[in-house]
Amino acid sequence: MMIGGAIAIGFAPIGLRLSEFGPQATAFWRFLFALPMIAIVIYAGGGKLGRPSLMALAAGTFFGLDITFWHASLVMTSVANATFLVNLGNAAVGLVAWVVLKERPTNVWLLALAIALLGAFLLSQGAAAGNSGALAGDLLALLAAVMVGLYLFFAKLARRTETAMQVLFWSTAATLAVSAIASGVRNEALIPPDPTWFVWPLALAVVAHVIGQGLIVAGVGRTPAALAGLLLLIQPVTGAMIAWPLFGESLTQVQLAGCALVLCGVWLAGRR
Repeated sequence: MMIGGAIAIGFAPIGLRLSEFGPQATAFWRFLFALPMIAIVIYAGGGKLGRPSLMALAAGTFFGLDITFWHASLVMTSVANATFLVNLGNAAVGLVAWVVLKERPTNVWLLALAIALLGAFLLSQGAAAGNSGALAGDLLALLAAVMVGLYLFFAKLARRTETAMQVLFWSTAATLAVSAIASGVRNEALIPPDPTWFVWPLALAVVAHVIGQGLIVAGVGRTPAALAGLLLLIQPVTGAMIAWPLFGESLTQVQLAGCALVLCGVWLAGRR
């Protein structure tokens, strides 16, 4: 579930680049389209919406802040750079769970983490060269990393008492509220001049959110936090490989070696 979710959310930066909306408005429509889809899945499965928990709402709030900062960074630096930096938060969630939840990772986890992070670092090298806004974009991506780590942590806590789709619905509702505020602050238009503008936010709602985040929320409840965060490092590999032919962000031999190291680290962490 975590690997499938990581691959699905790897399409998120691609959809953002192709969207006609501004980055925050794209996020707003993505979550607005996703919310009824999640409700349909819940009721189609014989369930019903319960009361939201504070943990699910906290997870959604942090995810909304993550998306706000990350979407802003994606239009200032490269897909590979922004995705690598934000995924530092995914890696750090294992350390937080170790300290707070006493979830001690396996002995090989630290080695696997080091290998995967080295690979992700190499993957980000050479990206956005000469872009005057790249540094600011990188800083925003680092801030997003803190938010995504908190999102995964609170999502894991929420999954202790709630189903995955319940957590996803209420966290998405909180995320939608944050995105609406961010769109207003950035003064991004929410009403498009042409209905075709909705194509990419709708695609993101289905692929990156309902499928991607749905699998991640489901998987994080069944997977140790340390392993779950490391598995999500597949996301920058997916994003970079898709961005290569689409946006001309070609990968050097060093970056390709980084992709291989990420996959090696993920494989090593998954061994029992």
